[in-house]
Amino acid sequence: MPQVAALYRYPVKGFTPESVTELLVRSDGRIAGDRVLAFRFAEAADPEDRDGLEYWPKAKGLALQDFPSLAALRLSYDEGARRVRITATGREAASDAGRVLVDAGLDPAGRAALASAVAEHLLDGPEGGRLRRTGRLPLALVGDGAHSRFQDRPRGYVSVHGSGSVAALGSAVGGGVDHRRFRSNIVIDGLPAWEELRWSGRVRIGGLVFRTEGPIVRCLATHANPDTGVRDLRVLTTLTRELGQEEPTLGRLLLPEGSAPARAGTPEGAVALGVIRLGDVVEVL
Repeated sequence: MPQVAALYRYPVKGFTPESVTELLVRSDGRIAGDRVLAFRFAEAADPEDRDGLEYWPKAKGLALQDFPSLAALRLSYDEGARRVRITATGREAASDAGRVLVDAGLDPAGRAALASAVAEHLLDGPEGGRLRRTGRLPLALVGDGAHSRFQDRPRGYVSVHGSGSVAALGSAVGGGVDHRRFRSNIVIDGLPAWEELRWSGRVRIGGLVFRTEGPIVRCLATHANPDTGVRDLRVLTTLTRELGQEEPTLGRLLLPEGSAPARAGTPEGAVALGVIRLGDVVEVL
């Protein structure tokens, strides 16, 4: 029987995932603690005044598809203390544990320190020229650190993929592929390759029932090695050319039954629907 093999949430958009043993699903279809912070560009509109859109388009701030070296940073978020710690890995780190770039809270001074440290890291790297483009600096860290606002889509979704699909992609490229490249909330073992793309109707995961929504068309974020931040794998063309897909697709979106679209200024009003845990059984209804 297919079951949940890994669970992730992403406290800061575009940065390190947090591996967890359970996820709390909310009534707006989003995961509690997921994408609660984001680094926006200076020219971007204020996140509290977005004409009713409770999401954060990739073009408005730092995203992995344009800044792959973000993957080489390790971010931890203390939700209770509202504190972010970012360390650098790889060649620039002084040890295997990494070099601390910044450790600060979400008060104005802390946000400024976090934004400055991330900007300095990127400016010294291969994407420095991209960050120097007009209107991008200074960066600002936005979000209250509690409410999920910064998904890529106006509608909140839970994202899922099967480990069998990632293994099939690995076979096509001639080596193992790390499933973290796909930044899903839920990874499922026990599904045949691409089976999740064939789902239709309703799916039960543990005690929650979801409606199947669209497949996830992938972007350049998947090319970034999740440890080094180097684009070292051509995922998109492998999916389309070698595996014959019309669009580069891996994984799909789910909406919990009973969810309602988020409205402007109301993510704070979303309530808990239930919890997904490691080992939960997955069943197509």
